[in-house]
Amino acid sequence: MTAHYDALETREQAAREAELFSRLPSVLRSAMSAPGYAERLRGVDTAAVTSRTALAGLPVLRKSELPALHKASTPFGGFVAAAPGSFARLFTSPGPIFEPEGRQADPWRGARALFAAGFRAGDVVLNTFSYHLTPGGFIFDSSARALGCAVIPAGPGNTEQQFELIEAYRPVGYSGTPDFLKILLDAAASAGRDISSIKRALVSGAAFPPSLQAEIKARGIDAYQAFGTADLGLIAFETEARDGMVVNEDLIMEIVKPGTGDPVTPGDVGEIVVTSLDPHHPWIRLALGDLTAALPGPSKCGRTNMRIKGWMGRADQTTKVKGMFVRPEQIAEIGKRHAAVGRLRLVVTRQGETDAMTLKAESAAANESLREEIAGTLRAVTKLGGNVELVSPGALPNDGKVIADER
Repeated sequence: MTAHYDALETREQAAREAELFSRLPSVLRSAMSAPGYAERLRGVDTAAVTSRTALAGLPVLRKSELPALHKASTPFGGFVAAAPGSFARLFTSPGPIFEPEGRQADPWRGARALFAAGFRAGDVVLNTFSYHLTPGGFIFDSSARALGCAVIPAGPGNTEQQFELIEAYRPVGYSGTPDFLKILLDAAASAGRDISSIKRALVSGAAFPPSLQAEIKARGIDAYQAFGTADLGLIAFETEARDGMVVNEDLIMEIVKPGTGDPVTPGDVGEIVVTSLDPHHPWIRLALGDLTAALPGPSKCGRTNMRIKGWMGRADQTTKVKGMFVRPEQIAEIGKRHAAVGRLRLVVTRQGETDAMTLKAESAAANESLREEIAGTLRAVTKLGGNVELVSPGALPNDGKVIADER
């Protein structure tokens, strides 16, 4: 796999920077037609924002702010000037955060990532990301179809029905979380079902530790990782060089000191901040809460854009479990619904090769009925199942931490 998606991927970095920043002033003007950006960027001379130094002078918009902003001014917090009906699809993610999908081809910028993972026009792809309300399934579906692939819109779960589809359509590619890929492989082996047609995968939405990478490869599947969000689509992706992730085209990525908008020293770990250049729905310095570090030089695969180490943790307490974000605001909501509990802490771990979470709740009225009620609320609020452990009052540290990611 030495081909590239197009010539943009191999242009000189200086030419890329010049092209992106030549477009930025007009994108800023489009953004400021929305009241949210008009307020945040008040007084900015958009014509002067033509460099990374100038961009770094603009305020960041933290993703952790979006639930409150969207609630205060539905649906998009005042950061989208266009009417909801001008978009193709309208989604929600936990928070809630409301996300629109554009009408253009490949609106989530994922075709490049699939191409880098070896997917090609004419391939059949089994897409197991969820199609229900959240954009994950459609991000990978539209990206694969933009590349010329046929997509099986499988979603997660229903392994028996998925085996029937796989044996009938013989997909060569898989997109979904690495956890569910292992579930499929294990279930197929136990049931004697043939899913050997799957030879490559693009995985995202969950941790993909070396142990699981080795297992998937040993079972005949060449799997690549991608980093993306429901707001921006695919932001960076792994290539055949296996030397970090290459940042997607048409995005400006900065790495800043957590809690600030100030760029880090090159190579230091910091928070990812992304500016997108879609005038219909621009993002201006969206701080994702994810940590990474830039790698020096271009990729050995020939792609010349910025490289990052990949996901290195969270700058805030929001984390991702089985491909879904879980936020401190959601843990607080669980507490509001149960007067008998005090301090709460959600502990995220791995059980085998699968994400797992346990909500520890202080309560003087510990009983099985309360535990089951809280477990139901946990699922209702986060859309994820988890264990609940009732502990005595004062057992949890008084350190302000409500989500502890121990993976």
